[in-house]
Amino acid sequence: MRISRLVTAGALAAVALWTLNLPAAAAPGTDQADTGGAIEHARNPAEQSLRELAKRHNLRVGTAVDMTAFNNDTQYRERIATEFSAVTAENVMKWSELEPQRGVYNWGPADQLVESARQNHQLVHGHTLLWHNQLPTWLTQGVASGEITPDELRQLLRKHIIDVVTHFKGKIWHWDVVNEVIDDNAQLRDTIWLQNLGPSYIADSFRWAHEADRRVKLYLNDYNVEGIGAKSNAYYALVQELLADGVPVHGFGSQGHLDTRFGNYSAFQVKENLDRFADLGLETSMTEVDVRMPMPPDATKLNAQAQSYGALMLGCLVAKRCVMFTVWGYTDKYSWVPGFFTGQGAANLLDENFQPKFAYREVQAVLAYTR
Repeated sequence: MRISRLVTAGALAAVALWTLNLPAAAAPGTDQADTGGAIEHARNPAEQSLRELAKRHNLRVGTAVDMTAFNNDTQYRERIATEFSAVTAENVMKWSELEPQRGVYNWGPADQLVESARQNHQLVHGHTLLWHNQLPTWLTQGVASGEITPDELRQLLRKHIIDVVTHFKGKIWHWDVVNEVIDDNAQLRDTIWLQNLGPSYIADSFRWAHEADRRVKLYLNDYNVEGIGAKSNAYYALVQELLADGVPVHGFGSQGHLDTRFGNYSAFQVKENLDRFADLGLETSMTEVDVRMPMPPDATKLNAQAQSYGALMLGCLVAKRCVMFTVWGYTDKYSWVPGFFTGQGAANLLDENFQPKFAYREVQAVLAYTR
Protein backbone atom coordinates (compact mmCIF):
# COMPACT_ATOMS: atom_id res chain seq x y z
CA MET A 1 0.00 0.00 0.00
CA ARG A 2 1.26 3.46 -0.81
CA ILE A 3 1.26 6.09 1.91
CA SER A 4 -0.98 9.06 1.07
CA ARG A 5 0.91 12.19 0.09
CA LEU A 6 0.12 15.59 1.54
CA VAL A 7 -0.16 18.40 -0.99
CA THR A 8 1.98 21.42 -0.26
CA ALA A 9 0.98 24.96 -1.05
CA GLY A 10 3.61 24.90 -3.77
CA ALA A 11 1.97 21.90 -5.37
CA LEU A 12 -1.45 23.55 -5.37
CA ALA A 13 0.09 26.61 -6.98
CA ALA A 14 1.65 24.42 -9.64
CA VAL A 15 -1.75 22.96 -10.49
CA ALA A 16 -2.98 26.44 -11.36
CA LEU A 17 -0.21 27.05 -13.94
CA TRP A 18 -0.92 26.26 -17.56
CA THR A 19 2.31 27.40 -19.20
CA LEU A 20 5.31 26.39 -17.15
CA ASN A 21 8.95 27.35 -16.91
CA LEU A 22 9.80 25.12 -13.98
CA PRO A 23 12.75 25.75 -11.67
CA ALA A 24 15.05 22.91 -10.70
CA ALA A 25 13.81 20.79 -7.80
CA ALA A 26 15.16 17.73 -6.03
CA ALA A 27 12.94 14.67 -5.95
CA PRO A 28 14.44 12.14 -3.53
CA GLY A 29 13.44 8.50 -3.53
CA THR A 30 12.85 5.78 -6.10
CA ASP A 31 10.21 3.24 -6.97
CA GLN A 32 11.90 -0.09 -6.31
CA ALA A 33 9.43 -1.87 -8.59
CA ASP A 34 10.51 0.22 -11.58
CA THR A 35 14.05 -0.72 -12.61
CA GLY A 36 14.02 1.30 -15.80
CA GLY A 37 16.96 3.47 -14.72
CA ALA A 38 17.85 5.96 -12.00
CA ILE A 39 16.24 9.39 -11.81
CA GLU A 40 18.57 12.25 -12.54
CA HIS A 41 17.47 14.42 -9.63
CA ALA A 42 19.66 17.37 -10.55
CA ARG A 43 17.80 17.95 -13.81
CA ASN A 44 15.00 20.42 -14.19
CA PRO A 45 11.67 18.57 -13.67
CA ALA A 46 10.48 19.89 -17.02
CA GLU A 47 13.24 17.81 -18.63
CA GLN A 48 12.22 14.58 -16.90
CA SER A 49 9.81 12.01 -18.26
CA LEU A 50 6.55 11.25 -16.52
CA ARG A 51 8.02 7.87 -15.68
CA GLU A 52 10.94 9.47 -13.86
CA LEU A 53 8.78 11.97 -12.00
CA ALA A 54 6.29 9.31 -10.89
CA LYS A 55 8.91 7.00 -9.36
CA ARG A 56 9.16 8.73 -6.01
CA HIS A 57 5.39 8.43 -5.61
CA ASN A 58 5.54 4.67 -6.25
CA LEU A 59 3.05 5.39 -9.01
CA ARG A 60 3.00 3.64 -12.36
CA VAL A 61 2.24 6.03 -15.19
CA GLY A 62 1.00 4.30 -18.31
CA THR A 63 -0.45 4.58 -21.78
CA ALA A 64 -2.74 2.56 -24.00
CA VAL A 65 -0.77 1.22 -26.96
CA ASP A 66 -1.96 1.12 -30.58
CA MET A 67 -0.04 -1.89 -31.92
CA THR A 68 -0.30 -0.78 -35.55
CA ALA A 69 1.38 2.51 -34.69
CA PHE A 70 3.80 0.64 -32.43
CA ASN A 71 5.01 -1.46 -35.37
CA ASN A 72 5.09 1.33 -37.96
CA ASP A 73 6.21 4.46 -36.13
CA THR A 74 9.63 4.38 -34.47
CA GLN A 75 9.09 7.67 -32.63
CA TYR A 76 5.80 6.43 -31.19
CA ARG A 77 7.38 3.18 -30.04
CA GLU A 78 10.49 4.76 -28.53
CA ARG A 79 8.53 7.39 -26.63
CA ILE A 80 6.42 4.68 -24.98
CA ALA A 81 9.61 3.00 -23.73
CA THR A 82 11.03 6.16 -22.16
CA GLU A 83 7.92 8.00 -20.99
CA PHE A 84 5.85 5.28 -19.30
CA SER A 85 6.26 2.56 -16.68
CA ALA A 86 3.02 0.71 -17.52
CA VAL A 87 1.17 -0.17 -20.72
CA THR A 88 -2.36 -1.23 -21.64
CA ALA A 89 -3.39 -2.90 -24.89
CA GLU A 90 -5.71 -0.47 -26.63
CA ASN A 91 -7.38 -3.25 -28.63
CA VAL A 92 -5.33 -6.42 -29.02
CA MET A 93 -6.49 -8.09 -25.79
CA LYS A 94 -10.20 -7.64 -26.56
CA TRP A 95 -12.19 -10.73 -27.49
CA SER A 96 -12.74 -9.81 -31.15
CA GLU A 97 -8.98 -9.43 -31.63
CA LEU A 98 -7.89 -12.48 -29.64
CA GLU A 99 -10.42 -14.96 -31.08
CA PRO A 100 -11.73 -13.66 -34.43
CA GLN A 101 -12.57 -17.23 -35.41
CA ARG A 102 -14.18 -19.54 -32.90
CA GLY A 103 -11.53 -21.68 -31.25
CA VAL A 104 -8.64 -19.99 -33.11
CA TYR A 105 -6.65 -17.56 -30.98
CA ASN A 106 -4.46 -14.78 -32.34
CA TRP A 107 -2.01 -14.19 -29.49
CA GLY A 108 0.74 -12.55 -31.56
CA PRO A 109 0.11 -8.79 -31.16
CA ALA A 110 -0.71 -9.06 -27.46
CA ASP A 111 2.33 -11.26 -26.84
CA GLN A 112 4.47 -8.67 -28.63
CA LEU A 113 3.23 -5.91 -26.32
CA VAL A 114 3.84 -8.03 -23.22
CA GLU A 115 7.37 -8.87 -24.34
CA SER A 116 8.15 -5.23 -25.12
CA ALA A 117 6.91 -4.27 -21.65
CA ARG A 118 9.19 -6.87 -20.09
CA GLN A 119 12.19 -5.50 -21.95
CA ASN A 120 11.33 -1.93 -20.92
CA HIS A 121 10.69 -2.81 -17.24
CA GLN A 122 7.02 -1.88 -17.59
CA LEU A 123 3.97 -3.50 -16.01
CA VAL A 124 0.97 -4.56 -18.11
CA HIS A 125 -2.63 -3.67 -17.29
CA GLY A 126 -4.81 -6.26 -19.05
CA HIS A 127 -7.81 -4.86 -20.93
CA THR A 128 -10.36 -6.43 -21.02
CA LEU A 129 -11.75 -9.91 -20.29
CA LEU A 130 -15.44 -9.02 -20.67
CA TRP A 131 -17.12 -6.11 -22.43
CA HIS A 132 -20.31 -5.67 -24.42
CA ASN A 133 -18.41 -4.15 -27.36
CA GLN A 134 -15.72 -5.53 -29.68
CA LEU A 135 -17.02 -9.07 -29.39
CA PRO A 136 -16.31 -11.51 -32.23
CA THR A 137 -18.96 -11.68 -34.92
CA TRP A 138 -19.31 -15.45 -34.55
CA LEU A 139 -20.35 -14.91 -30.93
CA THR A 140 -22.83 -12.05 -31.38
CA GLN A 141 -24.44 -13.57 -34.47
CA GLY A 142 -24.66 -16.95 -32.78
CA VAL A 143 -26.45 -15.48 -29.79
CA ALA A 144 -28.78 -13.40 -31.98
CA SER A 145 -29.79 -16.40 -34.10
CA GLY A 146 -30.26 -18.70 -31.12
CA GLU A 147 -27.50 -21.02 -32.34
CA ILE A 148 -25.61 -20.23 -29.13
CA THR A 149 -27.90 -20.92 -26.17
CA PRO A 150 -27.57 -19.19 -22.78
CA ASP A 151 -25.98 -22.32 -21.29
CA GLU A 152 -23.46 -22.48 -24.12
CA LEU A 153 -22.78 -18.75 -23.85
CA ARG A 154 -21.90 -19.17 -20.19
CA GLN A 155 -19.49 -21.98 -21.04
CA LEU A 156 -17.93 -19.90 -23.82
CA LEU A 157 -17.45 -16.97 -21.47
CA ARG A 158 -15.86 -19.19 -18.83
CA LYS A 159 -13.54 -20.75 -21.40
CA HIS A 160 -12.55 -17.37 -22.82
CA ILE A 161 -11.67 -15.91 -19.43
CA ILE A 162 -9.73 -18.95 -18.27
CA ASP A 163 -7.90 -19.33 -21.60
CA VAL A 164 -6.84 -15.68 -21.72
CA VAL A 165 -5.83 -15.33 -18.07
CA THR A 166 -3.94 -18.63 -18.22
CA HIS A 167 -2.10 -17.63 -21.40
CA PHE A 168 -0.81 -14.44 -19.77
CA LYS A 169 -0.41 -15.88 -16.27
CA GLY A 170 2.45 -14.23 -14.41
CA LYS A 171 2.79 -11.49 -17.04
CA ILE A 172 -0.16 -9.22 -16.21
CA TRP A 173 -0.33 -6.81 -13.25
CA HIS A 174 -4.08 -6.11 -13.33
CA TRP A 175 -6.99 -7.36 -15.41
CA ASP A 176 -10.08 -5.31 -16.21
CA VAL A 177 -12.38 -8.27 -15.63
CA VAL A 178 -15.72 -6.67 -16.40
CA ASN A 179 -15.77 -3.37 -18.25
CA GLU A 180 -18.62 -0.83 -18.25
CA VAL A 181 -21.30 -3.05 -16.71
CA ILE A 182 -23.33 -0.13 -15.31
CA ASP A 183 -25.03 2.34 -17.66
CA ASP A 184 -25.42 6.10 -17.36
CA ASN A 185 -28.73 5.63 -15.55
CA ALA A 186 -26.85 3.75 -12.80
CA GLN A 187 -28.46 0.42 -13.76
CA LEU A 188 -26.83 -2.81 -14.87
CA ARG A 189 -26.18 -2.35 -18.58
CA ASP A 190 -28.60 -4.21 -20.86
CA THR A 191 -26.21 -6.44 -22.81
CA ILE A 192 -26.16 -9.96 -24.20
CA TRP A 193 -24.52 -10.97 -20.92
CA LEU A 194 -27.28 -9.64 -18.70
CA GLN A 195 -30.04 -10.77 -21.07
CA ASN A 196 -28.77 -14.34 -21.33
CA LEU A 197 -26.89 -14.98 -18.09
CA GLY A 198 -28.48 -12.65 -15.55
CA PRO A 199 -26.47 -10.48 -13.14
CA SER A 200 -24.52 -13.47 -11.77
CA TYR A 201 -22.17 -13.27 -14.77
CA ILE A 202 -20.26 -10.48 -13.02
CA ALA A 203 -19.35 -12.54 -9.95
CA ASP A 204 -18.73 -15.61 -12.11
CA SER A 205 -16.26 -13.71 -14.30
CA PHE A 206 -14.21 -12.64 -11.29
CA ARG A 207 -14.21 -16.15 -9.86
CA TRP A 208 -13.11 -17.68 -13.17
CA ALA A 209 -10.30 -15.14 -13.59
CA HIS A 210 -9.12 -15.79 -10.03
CA GLU A 211 -9.24 -19.53 -10.67
CA ALA A 212 -6.88 -19.09 -13.63
CA ASP A 213 -4.38 -16.81 -11.84
CA ARG A 214 -4.63 -16.29 -8.10
CA ARG A 215 -1.95 -13.58 -8.02
CA VAL A 216 -3.22 -11.12 -10.61
CA LYS A 217 -5.28 -8.14 -9.40
CA LEU A 218 -8.86 -8.10 -10.72
CA TYR A 219 -10.64 -4.81 -11.55
CA LEU A 220 -14.01 -3.29 -12.31
CA ASN A 221 -13.58 -0.46 -14.82
CA ASP A 222 -15.87 2.30 -16.16
CA TYR A 223 -16.24 5.91 -17.32
CA ASN A 224 -18.15 8.79 -15.66
CA VAL A 225 -17.18 7.54 -12.21
CA GLU A 226 -14.43 10.06 -11.42
CA GLY A 227 -16.40 11.70 -8.60
CA ILE A 228 -19.22 10.69 -6.30
CA GLY A 229 -22.52 10.47 -8.21
CA ALA A 230 -25.27 8.05 -9.14
CA LYS A 231 -23.09 5.85 -11.34
CA SER A 232 -20.13 5.62 -8.98
CA ASN A 233 -22.60 5.03 -6.11
CA ALA A 234 -23.97 2.07 -8.08
CA TYR A 235 -20.45 0.68 -8.40
CA TYR A 236 -19.83 1.22 -4.71
CA ALA A 237 -22.96 -0.79 -3.90
CA LEU A 238 -21.97 -3.48 -6.42
CA VAL A 239 -18.51 -3.84 -4.88
CA GLN A 240 -20.01 -4.10 -1.41
CA GLU A 241 -22.33 -6.86 -2.62
CA LEU A 242 -19.57 -8.76 -4.41
CA LEU A 243 -17.21 -8.59 -1.45
CA ALA A 244 -19.97 -9.72 0.92
CA ASP A 245 -20.39 -12.78 -1.31
CA GLY A 246 -16.68 -13.55 -1.21
CA VAL A 247 -16.03 -12.55 -4.82
CA PRO A 248 -12.33 -11.76 -5.47
CA VAL A 249 -12.49 -8.09 -6.49
CA HIS A 250 -9.22 -6.25 -5.92
CA GLY A 251 -9.41 -2.95 -7.79
CA PHE A 252 -11.60 -0.17 -9.13
CA GLY A 253 -10.65 1.61 -12.35
CA SER A 254 -11.90 5.11 -13.11
CA GLN A 255 -11.36 5.71 -16.81
CA GLY A 256 -11.14 9.50 -16.87
CA HIS A 257 -12.51 10.21 -20.36
CA LEU A 258 -13.39 13.91 -20.02
CA ASP A 259 -14.47 16.82 -22.22
CA THR A 260 -13.38 20.46 -21.92
CA ARG A 261 -16.96 21.66 -22.42
CA PHE A 262 -18.00 20.43 -18.99
CA GLY A 263 -16.92 21.42 -15.50
CA ASN A 264 -15.41 18.02 -14.79
CA TYR A 265 -13.86 17.34 -11.38
CA SER A 266 -11.64 18.80 -8.72
CA ALA A 267 -8.84 16.81 -7.10
CA PHE A 268 -10.90 16.80 -3.89
CA GLN A 269 -13.78 15.03 -5.64
CA VAL A 270 -11.48 12.47 -7.27
CA LYS A 271 -9.74 11.67 -3.99
CA GLU A 272 -13.00 11.37 -2.06
CA ASN A 273 -14.41 8.89 -4.55
CA LEU A 274 -11.27 6.76 -4.85
CA ASP A 275 -10.78 6.68 -1.10
CA ARG A 276 -14.19 5.15 -0.40
CA PHE A 277 -13.28 2.18 -2.64
CA ALA A 278 -9.92 1.96 -0.86
CA ASP A 279 -11.79 1.83 2.44
CA LEU A 280 -13.52 -1.31 1.13
CA GLY A 281 -10.06 -2.86 0.64
CA LEU A 282 -9.61 -2.17 -3.09
CA GLU A 283 -6.71 -0.50 -4.81
CA THR A 284 -7.65 2.10 -7.42
CA SER A 285 -6.31 3.40 -10.72
CA MET A 286 -7.02 6.04 -13.33
CA THR A 287 -7.15 3.76 -16.34
CA GLU A 288 -8.02 5.60 -19.59
CA VAL A 289 -7.44 9.32 -19.15
CA ASP A 290 -7.93 11.73 -22.02
CA VAL A 291 -9.63 15.12 -22.29
CA ARG A 292 -11.21 15.86 -25.67
CA MET A 293 -12.26 19.25 -27.00
CA PRO A 294 -14.23 20.73 -29.93
CA MET A 295 -11.85 21.35 -32.80
CA PRO A 296 -9.84 23.40 -33.47
CA PRO A 297 -7.88 23.84 -30.24
CA ASP A 298 -7.31 27.29 -28.76
CA ALA A 299 -5.66 28.59 -25.58
CA THR A 300 -8.87 28.47 -23.53
CA LYS A 301 -9.59 24.86 -24.45
CA LEU A 302 -5.98 23.79 -23.91
CA ASN A 303 -5.95 25.44 -20.49
CA ALA A 304 -9.20 23.70 -19.53
CA GLN A 305 -7.71 20.42 -20.72
CA ALA A 306 -4.60 20.94 -18.61
CA GLN A 307 -6.73 21.69 -15.55
CA SER A 308 -8.63 18.42 -15.95
CA TYR A 309 -5.49 16.33 -16.44
CA GLY A 310 -3.90 18.00 -13.42
CA ALA A 311 -6.93 17.45 -11.18
CA LEU A 312 -7.13 13.74 -12.06
CA MET A 313 -3.40 13.23 -11.44
CA LEU A 314 -3.46 15.19 -8.18
CA GLY A 315 -6.54 13.30 -6.99
CA CYS A 316 -4.79 10.01 -7.70
CA LEU A 317 -1.59 11.07 -5.95
CA VAL A 318 -3.27 12.07 -2.71
CA ALA A 319 -5.75 9.18 -2.65
CA LYS A 320 -5.02 6.29 -0.31
CA ARG A 321 -4.37 3.47 -2.78
CA CYS A 322 -4.21 4.87 -6.32
CA VAL A 323 -1.43 2.83 -7.93
CA MET A 324 -1.62 3.73 -11.64
CA PHE A 325 -2.40 6.70 -13.86
CA THR A 326 -2.82 5.63 -17.49
CA VAL A 327 -3.63 7.87 -20.44
CA TRP A 328 -5.65 6.48 -23.35
CA GLY A 329 -3.01 7.19 -25.95
CA TYR A 330 -0.47 9.92 -25.43
CA THR A 331 -0.25 11.66 -28.83
CA ASP A 332 -3.03 13.21 -30.89
CA LYS A 333 -1.47 11.55 -33.95
CA TYR A 334 -3.09 8.24 -32.97
CA SER A 335 -6.09 9.26 -30.86
CA TRP A 336 -9.33 7.27 -31.00
CA VAL A 337 -11.40 10.39 -30.28
CA PRO A 338 -11.91 11.90 -33.78
CA GLY A 339 -13.25 8.60 -35.05
CA PHE A 340 -15.93 8.40 -32.34
CA PHE A 341 -16.78 12.03 -31.52
CA THR A 342 -17.57 14.11 -34.58
CA GLY A 343 -15.81 17.46 -34.55
CA GLN A 344 -13.77 16.66 -31.44
CA GLY A 345 -10.15 15.70 -30.86
CA ALA A 346 -6.79 16.92 -29.49
CA ALA A 347 -7.44 14.82 -26.37
CA ASN A 348 -3.91 13.73 -25.50
CA LEU A 349 -0.84 15.03 -23.69
CA LEU A 350 1.25 15.47 -26.85
CA ASP A 351 0.17 16.98 -30.15
CA GLU A 352 0.35 15.24 -33.54
CA ASN A 353 4.05 16.13 -33.81
CA PHE A 354 4.84 14.60 -30.40
CA GLN A 355 5.27 18.04 -28.84
CA PRO A 356 4.13 18.57 -25.22
CA LYS A 357 0.90 20.49 -24.68
CA PHE A 358 -0.08 22.52 -21.61
CA ALA A 359 -1.61 19.33 -20.19
CA TYR A 360 1.71 17.47 -20.30
CA ARG A 361 3.47 20.31 -18.50
CA GLU A 362 0.73 20.40 -15.89
CA VAL A 363 1.02 16.69 -15.18
CA GLN A 364 4.79 17.12 -14.88
CA ALA A 365 4.27 19.92 -12.35
CA VAL A 366 1.83 17.91 -10.23
CA LEU A 367 4.25 14.97 -10.13
CA ALA A 368 7.23 17.20 -9.38
CA TYR A 369 5.75 19.33 -6.61
CA THR A 370 3.31 17.03 -4.80
CA ARG A 371 4.78 15.60 -1.60
